[in-house]
Amino acid sequence: MRKSRLNGREALVALVDPNSPAAEAYRQLRTNIQFSSLDRPLHTLLVTSSGPDEGKSTTLANLAVTMANTGTNVLLVDSDLRRPSLHEIFGAGNEQGLTTMILGSTSELPSVETGVPNLRLLPSGPLPPNPSELLASQRMADVLELLKGQADIVLFDSPPVVAVTDAAVMAPRIDGVLLVLRAGKTRREMAQRAKAVLEKVNANLLGVVLNNVKYDADVHRYYMSGERRRK
Repeated sequence: MRKSRLNGREALVALVDPNSPAAEAYRQLRTNIQFSSLDRPLHTLLVTSSGPDEGKSTTLANLAVTMANTGTNVLLVDSDLRRPSLHEIFGAGNEQGLTTMILGSTSELPSVETGVPNLRLLPSGPLPPNPSELLASQRMADVLELLKGQADIVLFDSPPVVAVTDAAVMAPRIDGVLLVLRAGKTRREMAQRAKAVLEKVNANLLGVVLNNVKYDADVHRYYMSGERRRK
């Protein structure tokens, strides 16, 4: 495995500013996921959005960091074979990755170290002309089974579910799905369509992550200062 340096640190608030309200929100998301799967432990999790630029990749990268911080062995996989960005967030190359595994161009897992203990990244690899067909293939199903044996939990980044079929193709094979929306950007009808698409393919939709919500400083001070425990 080739080691990489952390670039794009501004996106990894859970790493660079762990005491911030945003980092606390990602830890809360991690806890909510853990509680949602008490009866059915998650080994694989897919994150998608209704449309572009809603923050799904940033959400997933920070969630991966918070999970790894608990000692969980995490493999982060960029299965967005159209606009991959996880390699940029973690400062990694993208010459090999998921697509080279699917096509059988490598016999080893071409994951890279992220600089975060317990967290490895499998980049997308070279972009194919037929992402949906590649993800729907039996070879992808075989790769998915292989990846499950590489970590305690495997996290997948996927393209927006309304725009293309990639997430809908992947979702039935994954233990749980998170839908990311952006306050002030995502239209209600788009969110409803995204939910309907996932339900149609029998995805296990765990919930929705709402980005860009107005920050309430008073609430943050209340919980971080210990006032709630003193009352």
